[in-house]
Amino acid sequence: MDFGNLLPSFPTTGQYVNIPDNLSEISVFNSSEEVDPAEVGMTANDVHTIWEGVEKYYQTGVHPAIALCLRRQGKIVIKRTIGHAIGNVMGDPETQKIIMRPETPICQFSASKAVTAMLIHHLSEKGNIHLTDPVCHYVPEFGAHGKDDVTIHHVLSHRSGFGIIPDNIDTDILFDHEEAVKMICDMKPQYPAGHTASYHAITGGYILHEILKRVTGKDLREYLKETIQEPLGFKYFNYGIDENEVDSVAKSYYTGMPVVYPLTMIVRRSLGGPWDMVIKMANNPRFFKSIIPSANLVCTVDEMCQFFQMLLNGGELNGVRIFDPLTVRRATIEAGKMQLDKSMVLLPMRYSAGMMLGSDPFGMFGPYTKNVFGHWGFINSFSWADPDRDIAVSMLNTGKPFLTAHLVSHFDLLTRIANQCNK
Repeated sequence: MDFGNLLPSFPTTGQYVNIPDNLSEISVFNSSEEVDPAEVGMTANDVHTIWEGVEKYYQTGVHPAIALCLRRQGKIVIKRTIGHAIGNVMGDPETQKIIMRPETPICQFSASKAVTAMLIHHLSEKGNIHLTDPVCHYVPEFGAHGKDDVTIHHVLSHRSGFGIIPDNIDTDILFDHEEAVKMICDMKPQYPAGHTASYHAITGGYILHEILKRVTGKDLREYLKETIQEPLGFKYFNYGIDENEVDSVAKSYYTGMPVVYPLTMIVRRSLGGPWDMVIKMANNPRFFKSIIPSANLVCTVDEMCQFFQMLLNGGELNGVRIFDPLTVRRATIEAGKMQLDKSMVLLPMRYSAGMMLGSDPFGMFGPYTKNVFGHWGFINSFSWADPDRDIAVSMLNTGKPFLTAHLVSHFDLLTRIANQCNK
């Protein structure tokens, strides 16, 4: 058998970043906002060690830009960026280079799911829904083909059994909420409800959005604006962005080694298309005009850090209460034992009803992070809260490599954060 036709052609553009000799020229520090590390039980060397990890990560060449915001005891310890929001990628036609800054809006990709989940928990807190209700109680047509036992909690915890997108769909459907919901309602489940962890890269968000629409008469964008964005005074922090500001969003880049067979098949069934196609779609202005609950939240690194700080505080930030502490607890408590996820992830995963969870002795958020809750975005960006270390962190990047040697530096940075922020 000839396997040559199964391998994608090696990309000739946009693989790696041009690394300048002097990293200070492309680094932006908001030093006036960063507290003296001693105020939060850290040292200047701790901060230096963490930022050194960011610089080493940047030097892998897969991330045109990296943004890091770290709060400890509610105070900003690091709020910095390195690299370019647009340009400076080998082979990219962009002639303009724009430095990344802490105030630059960035797409959160799958970390959007954590925000969508908290809006559903907010509905539950208000008594508008019950998380153990079947989805078909609110969306009757969803119960087709044996999905009538799927609960809202199953969807939030990636155990509903319908995470894998049908083959050969038209990806334009992702921009049409009604058509996406119809497609999902017509799907047959891959696994029995509640039995198997299978990450919902795309599907779960549309169903959660539809439940919210039918219960409140509002869309997610409206509900997020009145529930979190405006009360906390965030400039962005919503699904998509105003069409006049699309050009201000940091651009996403396909970097690193190509995704090869059989990984191409795994990516396609979870995302609905090849890896590079999804990245191109995410740079399309149309992407930012839509509401894609699983993928297109746009905000700054500081806004995402503040969101997790609010959850770390039990639902309150700067004197403004968004959630009841019990609601936050429900959203972050383990929903089931660690399992090998059966979809794109193919890793041992722990989920809550809306979050990805850390573990001991090592987890996705670093060493000894069993009580951490957070979420990744396109496998590369990570935002989380760590109750044991009293930190909220958002580490965002604009390169979208799949599996490359950058993972060593990625986990080195997570380890530095965990080790320098003592429990």
